[in-house]
Amino acid sequence: MALKGNLRDFTITQLLNLINLAHKTGSLVIEGGGESIQVYFRDGKLAYAQDGTGDNSLATILYKAKKLSAAQHQIIQQRAGNISDKELGLLLINASYLTQQDILTSLQQHFVGIVKRLFTWADGLFQFENNVRPPEDKITVRVSLENLIIEGTRRMREMEQLQDEIPSLDMALKFTDRPGANLRSIKLSVDEWKVASYINPKNTMRQIARATKLNDLEIRKIVYGLLQAGLVEIVRPEGAPVITPLTRQATQPAAKHEQVSLINRLIRRIRSL
Repeated sequence: MALKGNLRDFTITQLLNLINLAHKTGSLVIEGGGESIQVYFRDGKLAYAQDGTGDNSLATILYKAKKLSAAQHQIIQQRAGNISDKELGLLLINASYLTQQDILTSLQQHFVGIVKRLFTWADGLFQFENNVRPPEDKITVRVSLENLIIEGTRRMREMEQLQDEIPSLDMALKFTDRPGANLRSIKLSVDEWKVASYINPKNTMRQIARATKLNDLEIRKIVYGLLQAGLVEIVRPEGAPVITPLTRQATQPAAKHEQVSLINRLIRRIRSL
């Protein structure tokens, strides 16, 4: 029987911890915000991960990892588009284009990156199916979950702090009228410059995040830095209707004892699978 739930009640780090401690083999599917991510585990270790909307082929993963040039990637896509990842891996190794370690390292980084994206998801439906294995034509890895769990916990704590500072991404930004502030004289990262180029009272932070391909944690970190530097301020989007804010009581999470009870039930459930 599958284990189902929502990340509002059971976080991704808690799920990873259960899978790690119970040495589970199976598939975890999480859907939210129009995205779908599927992660496979073997004996409690990360084996494979794929983005439901992205290109998960080995050729594309190696190209993004800068192990293949744009020309090599294009040739493989055109001439070897029908062969499996395992077959392509062997061809690249036998042709001395790449080593086995090059391929495994690239895959490991790609799979870990997909899992890390889940750390910023506060909402989403999940389902764990026991003993479901990755597709046979895919190359798998073995990555311990302990470091991922530690990093996930840190990221989620950071996200909670940033959510306190920036509760809603549906608000807009505008530059402050601070005398002597010259944006060009300030050292900003590439992503910070991208965000700055979209700052306008008509654009919400959520719209800016989508345009710059940043997740919720990344956009909040950048905006928080700009706020602390006194370069921007948060404003209501132009043309947005005035909405009466919810009371604090209405937005409070469930009582602590209810959360603990739910977690205990899920722990017993996954251990029984």
